[in-house]
Amino acid sequence: MGREAIRAFLQRKWARELQYRLIKELWDFQGHRLAVRFAYEWHDDSGHWYRSYGNELWEFNELGLMTRRLASINDLPIPASERKYHWPLGRRPDDHPGLAALEL
Repeated sequence: MGREAIRAFLQRKWARELQYRLIKELWDFQGHRLAVRFAYEWHDDSGHWYRSYGNELWEFNELGLMTRRLASINDLPIPASERKYHWPLGRRPDDHPGLAALEL
């Protein structure tokens, strides 16, 4: 998959997953491999909210470019009242709790 395919994938994803807010935490790394866990919240065009969570494994080449990504992602429907990510769109504020503090 080249960069254009990745851009197209992300454009489709973010057209569907509205108000997307993400928390990612480093799980482990060794050499040119990295593991993270994540959870993000979003809603669809009908206003139904979801929390998506899972793990990703990344592998990088000697130039630091990602050559492989494996992900396991689960989408959980949630009522809007159960949302935990309330910062304005954009980067998560430094003082916002991480996944462990939010018990995710």
